[in-house]
Amino acid sequence: MYMTLALGSVEAILLGIMAYDRYLAICHPLVYTSDMGKWRQFQLASACWLAGFIIAAICVSITFRHPFCGPCCINHFVCEIPMVLKLACDDAHITRHIIVMFAGIVILGPFSVILTSYGLILFSMLQMRPQSGTLPENEKQMAVFYLVVTPLLNPLIYTLRNKDVHKAMAKVLRRWVL
Repeated sequence: MYMTLALGSVEAILLGIMAYDRYLAICHPLVYTSDMGKWRQFQLASACWLAGFIIAAICVSITFRHPFCGPCCINHFVCEIPMVLKLACDDAHITRHIIVMFAGIVILGPFSVILTSYGLILFSMLQMRPQSGTLPENEKQMAVFYLVVTPLLNPLIYTLRNKDVHKAMAKVLRRWVL
C-alpha cells in the first residue's frame, strides 16, 4: 500500500514538474540552461520523491492508527486505504477527509501546473507575429499542433489503449445511445 501510494504520488508530481520544464524550454529558451541546470534538476527530482514518500507515509500512518476488528482479509488485488478503513472498528471519518485532502493536493496540484504551463505555451505561440523570412502561417499552426496539442493528447491516447478503459467506454456509449 505504501509503495503504491508513494510511487503514484511521485509520478503525479513529476508530471507537473515536467510540464514546468516544457514551459521553461519553450517560452524562455535563452535562460533555460541557466535556470534548469543539473543542480535545479536534482532539486526538483528530489522534491518529487520526498513529497511523494512523505504524503504516502502520512496517509498510511493515519490509516493504521485505527484499531481493526472482524475479518482481516481484503478481497482486492491491491491493499488500498479505503478497503483497510472499512475494517476499522472506530470512526474513520476524519482519516478519510485527510486522505481525500492529500489526494486532492497530489492530483489537482500537478494538474493545475500542467494546464497553466500548456496554456502559457499556447498563449505565447499565438502571440508570435510573422516577420519577414519566417515560416508561413500554416507551418506555424502545425508547429503549435506538434508542440502543444500532441503532448496534451498523449495521456488520453494511452488511456484509450487500455482494454479495461475501452470496455468501460463502450459500455457507457451503449447506455448513452440506447
